[in-house]
Amino acid sequence: MQYEGVLTKMQTEIVDEVQYYLVWKKDFVNLNQLIGKKISINFLKFECLNCGLEKKIFRQGYCYDCWSSIPSAGDWIMRPELSKAHLDEEDRDLEFEKRAQLQPHVVYLANSSDVKVGVTRKSQIPTRWIDQGAHEAIEIVEVPNRYLAGITEVALKDHVSDKTNWRKMLTNEIVDLNLAEEREKLKDFIPEEVQQYYLRNQTELEIKFPVKEFPKKIKTLNLAKNPFFEGVLSGIKGQYLIFENGTVFNVRGHEGFVVDLKVLS
Repeated sequence: MQYEGVLTKMQTEIVDEVQYYLVWKKDFVNLNQLIGKKISINFLKFECLNCGLEKKIFRQGYCYDCWSSIPSAGDWIMRPELSKAHLDEEDRDLEFEKRAQLQPHVVYLANSSDVKVGVTRKSQIPTRWIDQGAHEAIEIVEVPNRYLAGITEVALKDHVSDKTNWRKMLTNEIVDLNLAEEREKLKDFIPEEVQQYYLRNQTELEIKFPVKEFPKKIKTLNLAKNPFFEGVLSGIKGQYLIFENGTVFNVRGHEGFVVDLKVLS
């Protein structure tokens, strides 16, 4: 079997364990079915996810010109506390920013390597947790806009990390915790204007990933430096493909790369 397309982050659905899909314009691949099989990945060219031109990818699947101008790559994406649509103030495109920012957002705890705090749109749960490789997660607050979620995250990250140790996540160096208890420890640090949105009754979600064997040592595959790779797929976690020789491939980190994918055996 052979497939070709521009990489975007893997789409997922949660059943007994997470199902992963590469979705392209004319085809899709259920990657779970390839676990245990030898596959090859061949980098062909770049294709910006916004303008569609063959230009070097700068960040988030976009060429530099698009990344520095389009509203979906504004600073408030990575730093939600910078959101201003609730004030009717424009960053790059107020109409877009209102649609994205003025909707329910959740501040959560996710445990993928250690417990971290994060922000996502309510509609992205549990997708966001899956993308981070979290084996358990729980909501802290649900607020009506991105700004309130952002200032809550800023307040809480003085007391809990806001980063994922992706190496520990991929080697499965995990500890199971009672996230409801961890949430309760943080309650008093939530900003006063957000206290009313505290979710004391939400229970944690446990997530299982399709991995036959976790690597002991990790080697990262960068297609810009090494455009061809082949190996036996042993699992998928977060947005990473894990191969038997310890090589891991960050699919989301290669958005905008056009690849040829072959199933060899």
